[in-house]
Amino acid sequence: MVELVHLPADAPSASIAQILDRDGALILDDALSAKELSALKAELTPFVEATPAGRDGFTGQRTTRTGALVARSPACRPLVTDARIQALCAHLLKPNCERWQLHLTQLIRIMPGQGAQPIHRDRWAWGAHLKGVEPQLNTIWALTDFTADNGATQVVPASQAWPDDRRADPAEITQAVMRAGSVLVYTGSVFHGGGANRSEADRWGLNITYALGWLRQEENQYLSCPPEIARTLDPDLQDLLGYALGGYALGYYTPPLAPGEGPEMVPPSHALRGDSEAARFGSAEDLAALGAQLRNG
Repeated sequence: MVELVHLPADAPSASIAQILDRDGALILDDALSAKELSALKAELTPFVEATPAGRDGFTGQRTTRTGALVARSPACRPLVTDARIQALCAHLLKPNCERWQLHLTQLIRIMPGQGAQPIHRDRWAWGAHLKGVEPQLNTIWALTDFTADNGATQVVPASQAWPDDRRADPAEITQAVMRAGSVLVYTGSVFHGGGANRSEADRWGLNITYALGWLRQEENQYLSCPPEIARTLDPDLQDLLGYALGGYALGYYTPPLAPGEGPEMVPPSHALRGDSEAARFGSAEDLAALGAQLRNG
């Protein structure tokens, strides 16, 4: 049977990227401390317990999915901006965008009795419209041990180049068995799915994913973390949420004020910090990137 590669959480970024390129998925062991795990579970438990289960076979009728985690859980925020994961975003996503963005935050609790989720690709959130580009980097942080019996994520290593209609043979599927505090990293093109929980305890996985900055986010971050909350956050996290231009002229807005009372064409960050950067589109860096694209196009 195929296996996922395990690396220590402090492995060199180049080594992690090499395995990700080859297999499309890997596990970083012990990426969170016991203190961090405790803080995450303490903050998330009330929300998880209040979340209803899914209503179909894909979302899982014995599975809960709790979102809006940047707004709800300060302990989740360092995971979103984790330097190890951001380095992988730069490696995987930066070649196809000016900047990447947060795509989804979700605590997935697989409860006893839940069957296995259908094997799928997360990039199918955009249908099959994107060809020849990897749009997404995903993480699942284990807040409980992931075992073969409690629903450890099913993964098909090296499936990122498969056609969409390829079905994995059982021998090609493995599970992300890992200790609490470890993190599964995988691309949007890798076939995977939640495992069946045949145990008597819940399996908790914190799903945080990233996408190219010019794509629609699966979880609408502007509503899940609106300006009145987002303006209290670190600017780097604000940018990841999407309160930054996705390119030279991508995502600006005009405050709908009376004539002469406000600026025109301001970046999203203006809603948080009032930094209109005068009335212009993106940064000089964005303009230079656009110019390079036009010259090479």
